[in-house]
Parts: sequence; C-alpha cells; structure tokens
Amino acid sequence: MSQKILIVDDEDHLRMLIEQTLEELEDEGVELLTATNGEEALQMIIDERPNLVFLDVMMPKMNGIEVCRRVKQELKFHDIFIIILTAKGQELDKQKGKEVDADIYMTKPFDPDELLEKAREVLHI
Repeated sequence: MSQKILIVDDEDHLRMLIEQTLEELEDEGVELLTATNGEEALQMIIDERPNLVFLDVMMPKMNGIEVCRRVKQELKFHDIFIIILTAKGQELDKQKGKEVDADIYMTKPFDPDELLEKAREVLHI
C-alpha cells in the first residue's frame, strides 16, 4: 500500500513549491495529493486517508485549524500526521494548533530541506 501526502494551501505558488520539495519521495512510492481549500482538504482526507498532511491555516471555506480539529477530534483519525504550515507564528497561534491536536506547527517561510526531512521522518523513509 503506497503512502500518501496531502498538501493543502490556497496559494498556487506555495502549493507548487511544497510539491516540488517533496517530489523526490514519489520515487519511493509516495503519492502526492493537493487541495486548495479547507473543505476540499477535509473531503480528501476522508476519501484518501493520507499518512501526512501539510496544512495551511488561512484558507477559504474552512481554515486549517478547523480542518485539523475535525480530523483529529471529530473523525478521530489519530493515525494521520498533521503538520500545520502557516505565516502566523505567534504563541497564541501555536497554542491553537496544539488545542486541535496538530502534530507539528511550522511557520512560513519554511526551509524546503526541513520539510522533506520531516516528511521522511513521519513516513519512515
């Protein structure tokens, strides 16, 4: 069974940057999926059950904090590893991430190498 990573960001250039960063994982059999808003992300998480989600916070239709809350607390998908990626790096924002059981909270701009390293770590590659 192949592993899946879902990349969620409403900004095309950021979504593409993350995709390019993680592209080499496709050689290891990892499937990369993308979503452009919170609603789409939630539906994809339910349908695809990705192993790892890189989740933006500020998005249309449903923000990343709400997506994370629903996945972890309502749907109880504790096996899905969620990394929140956001420009909001204040302590209060990090606290919100913890409250909805996000696994890791990373701030933008991020280091692509660190992103790839985290993905490898989470997926045990």
